[in-house]
Amino acid sequence: MKIKSIAFSLTFFTALLTANAQEMGFEEYNPKSTLVVPEHPVERAKFTFIDVHSHQFRMGSQDLSTLVRDMDKLNEGIMVNLSGGSGEELKAKLKNVNQHYPNRFAVFANVDFSGVGTPNWGERAAAQLEEDVKSGAKGLKVYKSLGLRNSDVNGKRIAVDDPRLDPIWAKCAELGIPVLIHSADPKSFWDPMDSDNERWLELKTHPGRKRSATDPAPWQQIIDEQHRMFKKHPKTKFINAHMGWYANNLDKLEACMEEMPNMYVGIGAIIAELGRQPKRARAFFIKYQDRILFGKDSWKPEEFPTYFRVLETADEYFPYYKKYHAFWAMYGLDLPDEVLKKVYYKNALNLIPGLDRSLFKE
Repeated sequence: MKIKSIAFSLTFFTALLTANAQEMGFEEYNPKSTLVVPEHPVERAKFTFIDVHSHQFRMGSQDLSTLVRDMDKLNEGIMVNLSGGSGEELKAKLKNVNQHYPNRFAVFANVDFSGVGTPNWGERAAAQLEEDVKSGAKGLKVYKSLGLRNSDVNGKRIAVDDPRLDPIWAKCAELGIPVLIHSADPKSFWDPMDSDNERWLELKTHPGRKRSATDPAPWQQIIDEQHRMFKKHPKTKFINAHMGWYANNLDKLEACMEEMPNMYVGIGAIIAELGRQPKRARAFFIKYQDRILFGKDSWKPEEFPTYFRVLETADEYFPYYKKYHAFWAMYGLDLPDEVLKKVYYKNALNLIPGLDRSLFKE
């Protein structure tokens, strides 16, 4: 009787282990495709490129040779560090760059919006920006905190098109520097977190990204504020980060491009949107080839090859590198060489002053 009991227990335990082994969460389910198609992975960009959207917060003290080695492997000519800061912080970063690799990095300044509402704040902020440009800043980066988190001295949310900020945008036009601006986040972050939300998995794994419909303002309101600001300052050149969150609606983005000829777009963090609509995206890139710039956002060298493959090849059904971000497969746009050159470096050279053109073969 005892032997039978032990045998039964072992059988039950084995069955339990087998059942548990077969169960997994959606996040762990990542099957390898059995589809057999031509594959052309691209580890190094076809043309030397400029990454207009990178963040290096420690550039004042870090060893830049490590960055340059990784850049060379990717065929990256110039990295634009958008996290330059202002004043002494900016000068420290520029000093490190100028002492070691003066032609491989460009640094953008940032504005501190904490004093908005004090007398003559806009004029003082514009004057500081001018000093930062004299120090060597090549442009201005505006974080998404403007429109989301930044408040004036009275605790009121600062709208992207707040007229108190106008002196800054006007100063950028005067100085001939671009403004790379990130406003809001994907609209799905504001939508109900239910079975219809395409970003459900991302919101589940990153719950801090979820917003209510009005937290701190409706998504469309923030986007409209940004567009009104672009239109109000037609002489200022704006690079709209992440394609203005309209990479999933290129018809709408096309209308925006027509309405705002001073708006350019960067492709950082939205390659997954482009890679699932290769025909439409290819047509968009060809039509607006003079106003699209390469950018990656987070500095992870191992992720760049997916960008290269989407832009350069005609490959079908290959994986994206973040399942929570995009659970679908990628397809290549197979862009013409002249379009690739513009996206990779020519458009950036035309927008950002003082870059070393000798790094790029025309």
